[in-house]
Amino acid sequence: MINTKPLSGYMELLPGEQVEFDRIKKIIEETYASYGFTFLDTPAIERSEVLMAKGGAELDKQIYFVNNGLYSKKENETALRFDLTVPLARYVSEHFNDLTFPFRRAHIAKVYRGERAQKCRFREFYQCDIDIIGRDSLSVNYDAEMISVIYSVFKKLDFGKFKIKISNRKLFNGLFENLKISAPVNKTLHILDKAEKISSEELEKELVELGLNNSQIAGLKKFSAIEGSVSEVLDGLNALGIENTIFNEGVLELETITQRMIEFGVEQDYFEIDLSIVRGLDYYTGTVYETILENSGLGSVCGGGRYEELASSYSNNKLPGVGISIGLSRLFCQLKELGIINAENKTNANVIIIPAEKENLSYAIKVSNLLRENGYKVDVLLEEYNIKKKFAYVDKLNPKHTVVVKTVAGVEVISVQQKVDGEIVKQEVSLESLGEALKQ
Repeated sequence: MINTKPLSGYMELLPGEQVEFDRIKKIIEETYASYGFTFLDTPAIERSEVLMAKGGAELDKQIYFVNNGLYSKKENETALRFDLTVPLARYVSEHFNDLTFPFRRAHIAKVYRGERAQKCRFREFYQCDIDIIGRDSLSVNYDAEMISVIYSVFKKLDFGKFKIKISNRKLFNGLFENLKISAPVNKTLHILDKAEKISSEELEKELVELGLNNSQIAGLKKFSAIEGSVSEVLDGLNALGIENTIFNEGVLELETITQRMIEFGVEQDYFEIDLSIVRGLDYYTGTVYETILENSGLGSVCGGGRYEELASSYSNNKLPGVGISIGLSRLFCQLKELGIINAENKTNANVIIIPAEKENLSYAIKVSNLLRENGYKVDVLLEEYNIKKKFAYVDKLNPKHTVVVKTVAGVEVISVQQKVDGEIVKQEVSLESLGEALKQ
């Protein structure tokens, strides 16, 4: 027999899970649209030279090449996209003269990576991205708007309390410049990130091995020790007295962004300045942010930030931007593992119609047509099962409403059935009042 299991690293959902996945994706789509983002759908296959233009040495081992499945230098070689940002860079470069800037784009689609499959880390997965691209410059106010979008999405998804953690790349660059640290920012901050896991002596030893002196280590520790409320962190940064243009730009941007976020309606209990956020420092140039679900044990469920050169490999135009990304497939898998995902409804229909007898079928179809015209998603059971088997079908799918069409004293009657607190509540209605009954 042929093996029917999906390939390793590819998510396949049961109907109830798919219904919930689509519900979550729809909330994200509708929230993105409510902020005026235009949805694009670029090809899943790109020229490999486009995808690898900004890649590192390991990228060719992660990309799925389409021509022969292996890395080669054929001029016409193509590959599957590994994210949605590189295709955006190509798109903006290609259509630069036809776009209006700031350009607001949304893209929700599958991407592909040839890395080793792990639990909730897939080779094929959905990303939900939005970006705002400027021409030559882009106001930092858009950084705050992005955070407002994150806040709106996760408030609507209602997975529990979440926190948006914010920082700024310029703080690190300015601090390192002020302290005259020549060691790579990423490596240094990676060591600092271990401060709570290793002793102070071990921490200092690793920093010394990286080439830092005592004065530089003291400066980094003083910076890393700043924490508290938004105002306390901003006051702490200013109190350092660092006279460095880049550092002070970072502080000013944080002040502007946090003020704008409040104006956008982001509640202060849902965000904080976290100077340990070092997300993608090789890529981002200003604001960086991550979102965590508190008390979940998960890492970042949404991240993003500001970058100054979106398309330097594809265009001579300066295209600064800011964006966010939600890895939906991984997030869904993790929430399912935690039992947060509710997959009780196993159908997209919110109404299932059962004809009690064979002679009720024509009227059941008439009722279904009327409901669909009024926006309901309707499943009519057309099989000639006995009534017990018909209700067994409904019980397995668990729709919001069940409508039974039956004949009483020679007249066809509509019975609406709904679960309320685990109990079945029934009411007989006319065709004209059916819509109102279903709204209850």
